[in-house]
Amino acid sequence: MAETLKLNHPYLVAVWPGMGSVALSAGYYLLAKLQMHLIAEYEAHDLFDVDHVEVKEGIIQTGRRPRNRFFVWIDPAQKHDLVVFLGEAQPPLGKYLLCRKLMDYAKELGVERVFTFAAMATQMHPEHRGRVFAAATDNEILDQLKRLELEVLEDGHIGGLNGVLLGAAVESGLRGACLLGEMPHIFSQLPFPKASLAILEVFTTITGIEVDFAELAEQARATEQQLGELLARIEKSIGSQAPLEEEGQALEPAEEPQLSPANRERIETLFDQAEKDRSKAFELKQELDRLGVFKEYEDRFLDLFKKSD
Repeated sequence: MAETLKLNHPYLVAVWPGMGSVALSAGYYLLAKLQMHLIAEYEAHDLFDVDHVEVKEGIIQTGRRPRNRFFVWIDPAQKHDLVVFLGEAQPPLGKYLLCRKLMDYAKELGVERVFTFAAMATQMHPEHRGRVFAAATDNEILDQLKRLELEVLEDGHIGGLNGVLLGAAVESGLRGACLLGEMPHIFSQLPFPKASLAILEVFTTITGIEVDFAELAEQARATEQQLGELLARIEKSIGSQAPLEEEGQALEPAEEPQLSPANRERIETLFDQAEKDRSKAFELKQELDRLGVFKEYEDRFLDLFKKSD
């Protein structure tokens, strides 16, 4: 970890991969639009194994473990600074140990509230207005969330680190909440930025942090239209589908995306722009996602946030 910073009544947001990339997309958007910068990295190598290696042009690369990084935004109004923790993967074992370590560091930073983001898969239509569900660590925060007319998660459970972290927060004497954006269950494996936008609108209302949502709103509109059209085609084709492959049949491996010289040049141009203005980083991420190569560029993308202006 880096040296402990002196922050003003900071809040912490923690995100990991999950359904619809809802939490990660929200985290990346905050990083880009608030022009945050890296302050620390937690090396949890003992919690992750290496199950494959990359091969590039016939050469085997060294094994890579998921990384866990903290980023910070300093509030110019000196009300609430913001720390974002971005984990590239959830460990198969040691989840609670990791959460306790993160809460120890959060207390060192003086964090006052902890927020996690997640997806809530329902039968919603992709073009309908999505709800935000919420659960809190105490009645005072729950009452605040109720005043925002959110759907309270009365009973049930929150799977993964999005929930476990808040359990560790309670044990550490910290308060917080989980915000869950609604998304269509049928498309749970596809990105759904509409849920990320809904979560961030609630989060910024709670915290008073101002964020420009224009780019995310545009992406959400485009995605909901595409998924709406896809759902209509699926419903129309029910009953006329080809038979499923039998269990045990070999499937052809998916081909790795091949970038054209023009696409590589555009990526480099966007990197140059983002290096000069980190608010442009979300446009870069959208392009990397569209081309299916974000994983290839992920470390370089996050390196954009290593230093503050």
